[in-house]
Amino acid sequence: MAGKGLGEKKEKRKLSKPSQQGIPAAVANRMARRIALATGLPTLLGMATFIASYLVVSRGLLDIPPAVTLLTSGGFFLLGVLGLSYGVLSASWEDAPGSLLGLEQIGVNVSRLRSTFKRPPAAG
Repeated sequence: MAGKGLGEKKEKRKLSKPSQQGIPAAVANRMARRIALATGLPTLLGMATFIASYLVVSRGLLDIPPAVTLLTSGGFFLLGVLGLSYGVLSASWEDAPGSLLGLEQIGVNVSRLRSTFKRPPAAG
């Protein structure tokens, strides 16, 4: 019959409780700031490479081969991709924000990451 389900009650979905293992807001904000800087600056430099190369070549200041422009901008974009991993792995998970660069946190966070892959699946 057409319209059979219109009067039926909608199924209630069980809302899961927030995970105790989630990323705390302070840590997520720290990661976001580091990611924004570590990916944003190289990406902007990658785009600026095209603009600067165009201006230099079009004004006859220097003859830059297209391959040099492409490799330079590609290198900056690659740094931006690596900056994504750096931003996540260098953020401190402690209450204190950690150091400016967060290099000491990378080893700690990599070991945390590895331990998540070594855990057996949860029974249930």
